[in-house]
Amino acid sequence: MTSISIRALARILLLVAVNTIVASAQSSNAPAAPKLASFEGQYLYDDSPFNPLSISLADEKLFAESARSPRAALAQQSPDTFSLAANSAVLFKFQFAPDGAVTGLLRIAADKSSRHAKKISNDPQTFSKPEFLRAEVMIPVRDGIKLHAVILTPKGPVDHPLPILLERTPYGVDEYSSDGINSRYPELVRDHYIFVFEDIRGRYKSEGTFVMSRAEVDHANPKLVDESTDTYDTVAWLVKNIPNNNGRVGVFGISYPGFLAQAAGIDPHPAVRAISPQAPMIDVWMGDDFFHNGAFRQSYGYDYTMGMESSKENAFGKLDEDAYDYFLKAGSFAAAAKQSGVDKMPTGIGFLQNPQYDDFWRSRGVEWHLNKVAVPTLLVGGFWDQEDMYGPQEAYEALEPHDTNHQNFLVIGPWNHGQWGSTSNHLGEIYFGEPTTDEFRARYEAPFFNFYLHDQGTVPLQDTATFESGSNKWKEYSHWPPPESQPSNLYLAADGSLSHERPATVGVKKDAAPASTGNFAEYVSDPANPIPYRHRPIQATYSDGSQWYTWMVEDQRTLLAGRKDYASWSTGALDHDVTIAGNVLADIFASTSGTDSDWVVKLID
Repeated sequence: MTSISIRALARILLLVAVNTIVASAQSSNAPAAPKLASFEGQYLYDDSPFNPLSISLADEKLFAESARSPRAALAQQSPDTFSLAANSAVLFKFQFAPDGAVTGLLRIAADKSSRHAKKISNDPQTFSKPEFLRAEVMIPVRDGIKLHAVILTPKGPVDHPLPILLERTPYGVDEYSSDGINSRYPELVRDHYIFVFEDIRGRYKSEGTFVMSRAEVDHANPKLVDESTDTYDTVAWLVKNIPNNNGRVGVFGISYPGFLAQAAGIDPHPAVRAISPQAPMIDVWMGDDFFHNGAFRQSYGYDYTMGMESSKENAFGKLDEDAYDYFLKAGSFAAAAKQSGVDKMPTGIGFLQNPQYDDFWRSRGVEWHLNKVAVPTLLVGGFWDQEDMYGPQEAYEALEPHDTNHQNFLVIGPWNHGQWGSTSNHLGEIYFGEPTTDEFRARYEAPFFNFYLHDQGTVPLQDTATFESGSNKWKEYSHWPPPESQPSNLYLAADGSLSHERPATVGVKKDAAPASTGNFAEYVSDPANPIPYRHRPIQATYSDGSQWYTWMVEDQRTLLAGRKDYASWSTGALDHDVTIAGNVLADIFASTSGTDSDWVVKLID
């Protein structure tokens, strides 16, 4: 028991009383905590001024919502700061004018990056987002295995049969819900569809064995299976078993699901009336994903193989060091792959045993099977797609000679990989003045499916649409490349100039290669100090905070600052607009004193 004198106790009581008076005085001078109702209204983000965030109040709780994000409860952390109730790492910190009025907010993400939004209205925005009934099924296919799918059917009475929109994916479908499709596909939701999302063979809850970019088989043999036959059997089951469908199916998807959508158009089920392969993996050796005509992208190939083949579910991880250092210290891809076991995975083995374009890779190339436009096809790509810029243009080119009914379409926008699925008016620091992603979906994607699956509206484009950056305008053409475009040569001169004028030749011998003319540049490349392709540190491809998504628009001057181990050529200052539309090809005549070299050419504005 502690003893204390009466005098000491009096001093303590007096001190407590004085502190209480001081605290009361401070409290009376402080501004009152803002009322929850003062936060209500619409907020517009500086970097995306086309999709307001709505903050509303109900039952003494704040909720955040937008046209592309579900209604989410906010939990108050302090008088001016709230977190997402479902994700406490995401914060909304409100800002005030001197008079106490709410003027805006900062949305602070888990990685501490922030976005500022200005308050533009005191009235919250209301949204009409239909509810869907959710069901999970296992769909049998011809060899006896079953594929897992989620079916989302509009809730409430429907006065007419609806078409089906199908997306097949290796990335998992368990999270698909009413909120998810209202946020991801608002334009399509408004046109009324039954949505189906399916785990492909060997992934997540589907049975069977997963094979990366599974090769097409002979469809005359009913015992063989591939992604086309799995789609055929899935569609047959859906139109037979989903109530109140109109017997029409559209298949769509981005990236790997884009490859799967393209496969749906090879010997398709009669119910498949339209497909939209978006950024499809058409040929992962020629130009998509892993190789670019033989130049192996080792960090990407390593990360993607690990993420897809080390587990039946996504297993994309992170490195604890700069990927540049990791692979440099390993000394080779084979050594790096051995450290993690990638060298034992099917695609890792393919990288090591089949570096050249042989039957292993060719059999996985979809372009060799595109010999007819079996169903209307809307191909979609991005000019800054860091993964599959090649695919949509190659598929379009392969199908175009067979397009007798004008059903082969192509849209290319100012986007990175799959960016058109979100709302955006910029890529990195390049702004386009308008939400090109929303425009694509409203102008082209939704009307395309509406016409072919609902018999409503008109075909949204004659052939090709592209967004021309610089002028920042959508352009439509009767063919791609545009028929009115003219091929133009740019010559690399020995003095570092880049010009349409052919440089003079010096001492050309008969039948000699151009490299012997004297018009050449040379440099010393040190394999122990290779040029990185993006600013360091280089994160694992799909890890949190990865700069993978915007490296194609990074400033090359700062990336190459102080380096001499490359060659560059530049034009003089342009005195008029120059428009480049179509394929860009580089003819290189080169020699090396090493045993192996990859040359990468960049055309930079």
